[in-house]
Amino acid sequence: MRIRPIASLSVAAAAVLLLAGCTGSSPDSPTPDASGSADAGTCQSALSQGEVSSDVQVTGDFQGKVAVTIPDGYTPAGLERTTLVDGSGQQVRAGDVLKANFTLVDADTGEVQLETQTTAPDGMDTLISSQQIFGAALECATIGSRTVSAFPAGVLGEGSPAFLLVADAIEELPTRATGTEVAPAEGMPTVTFDDAGAPTITMPDAPAPTETRVVNLRQGDGDVVNSGDQVIVQYTGALYDDGTVFDSSWTSGTPAQFATTGVVPGFQKALEGQTVGSQVLVVMPASDGYGESGQGSIPANAPLVFVIDILGVQHAEAAAQ
Repeated sequence: MRIRPIASLSVAAAAVLLLAGCTGSSPDSPTPDASGSADAGTCQSALSQGEVSSDVQVTGDFQGKVAVTIPDGYTPAGLERTTLVDGSGQQVRAGDVLKANFTLVDADTGEVQLETQTTAPDGMDTLISSQQIFGAALECATIGSRTVSAFPAGVLGEGSPAFLLVADAIEELPTRATGTEVAPAEGMPTVTFDDAGAPTITMPDAPAPTETRVVNLRQGDGDVVNSGDQVIVQYTGALYDDGTVFDSSWTSGTPAQFATTGVVPGFQKALEGQTVGSQVLVVMPASDGYGESGQGSIPANAPLVFVIDILGVQHAEAAAQ
């Protein structure tokens, strides 16, 4: 999964793309790609280039519905962000996962394009990244903060109007699975974890699978992941034949986000029907992975193993409302 830069995000098509954080996998990336990394230096949001005009008025309680009043003739001068409420919690950094609320408003018409307070009253699961509009709206703020961000016309895609985005940072979520531990399943790979939660996978002395098998290592009690939903996960992928790790979000330093329908079939089967907070172990034959062609460091006809921590979900049907 290659995350597109903020200037190329398109809002012209539908709110579903926005609610997904504009991080869907491309057809060329049928499994996630954890090549990005969190910035360990000074915290600076991509939107901190200027202050949103004081003539723009935002009213409403924190975590509740908001109203945005836009003066006649208002035009954002650039990518801008103003903190309206300064929270007392921890600073939000790239790679964090939050519950947050968002209100997106067309700056020309004042019409609300998206309001997560309706679709996700307790807050929308959000991966913080400066390359996503929702993450950039809160990166470097603190938990409990409210910001208003401005996007000039064309910044979110050719022909897109100017937008204002009000964001409330409600709470920080774990970046590893926290569900109830489940006893290991017979015949599956053995998984151990370091202090941070990163897995080490040891393959069994058994032939490669002929059908995909999914078991839980932890059972969460959060929302159910449905087909087409956007998920926020930590994951490690390894070759079944020799245990070689070919990709891991733990190595990149930040979770990944993608649609369940944008990955190989075995990975999709491991996600759909699961609950947030769960940790899933999936073993899949090549037919549910990369098949006869392989990809990159994954050989042709290679059975695969993934350990997946499900950290958050954004529901596709809610995004379409």
